[in-house]
Amino acid sequence: MTEPEFHVFTRSDLVDVELSPAEVISAVRGGYLALAGGDSRCPTKLMMPLPDAARDAVAYSMLGFDATSQQVGFKTSYRQGSDNRDKYYTVISLYDDTTGMPFALMDCDRIGASRTPATTALIAQECAKPDARSALMIGTGVQGHLTLPYLLTALPDLERLMLFGTSAEGRQACVDTFHRYFPDRAVEIVDDVPAAVAEADIAVAASGRAAHPKVKTSWLKPGGLLISVSSKGVDSSSLRDADYALATSEGQLGVTGSRFADEEGNATIHAEFPDVLAGRRPARTGPADRVFAFSSGMVITDIPVAHALASRAIADGRGKRVRLWS
Repeated sequence: MTEPEFHVFTRSDLVDVELSPAEVISAVRGGYLALAGGDSRCPTKLMMPLPDAARDAVAYSMLGFDATSQQVGFKTSYRQGSDNRDKYYTVISLYDDTTGMPFALMDCDRIGASRTPATTALIAQECAKPDARSALMIGTGVQGHLTLPYLLTALPDLERLMLFGTSAEGRQACVDTFHRYFPDRAVEIVDDVPAAVAEADIAVAASGRAAHPKVKTSWLKPGGLLISVSSKGVDSSSLRDADYALATSEGQLGVTGSRFADEEGNATIHAEFPDVLAGRRPARTGPADRVFAFSSGMVITDIPVAHALASRAIADGRGKRVRLWS
């Protein structure tokens, strides 16, 4: 009998393994569609705040099955301090459902930094008004680096790309990353968030406790789209004030987006995004709708990206094989 073993990858093993924006967007699209079709499984994530409030620590656990790659995935993460990237750790393990064997164990930071912008791009592709020509990215952390290139990949007719960030280093990193993919396009740095949101057809907020007014759906022009990437920089009124609201997962909105609930504790949406992507629910009711979308990370999108990344890394001879059970 073959002894079970993991392919184990470190961050440095994966840092320069390339997946193009189009490849990641395609993998994430497939993950959502398989879930919408009933072939995949994705229970709501578990969240556990830790008792010491001074540490501001929280742990998450996510489990899912991706029918396209035939992989079962377990993802865990731990974060201590909202603004400290040095104390955020996330790991994913994959199991091959065709063989029943372990497949890969890896750091999930790179995967999350890819699948989240891919989800943003897909939401924008489906939910922005057809003549959308401008996009604003608010936040220059790990989720901000790939958002603009992924948006432009999904929506090549975008003409104006704006960026807000409080960190000069973060802004430069986002611009440098964007120019890796689109060297001939410009990114406009903005400093007035309410004004930029009012001018943008698509506004993406992925900021933490940032030094800017919390973004409101009411700032959008008619037809505008606001995508909250689990952002603390979005006002709690944004869901209630939207003409049309959706979430990647209604269950996870209740876990990580409880601040959007009304006085009675209800956070009502019109659709879940997988159903919108599958064509079973509308993306908006009309061209003038101000649309709010809550994007919460789903392991069903981590799994196909992790599988693609691991497969490419294995083909390159990277990582180690570890027999945990011998």
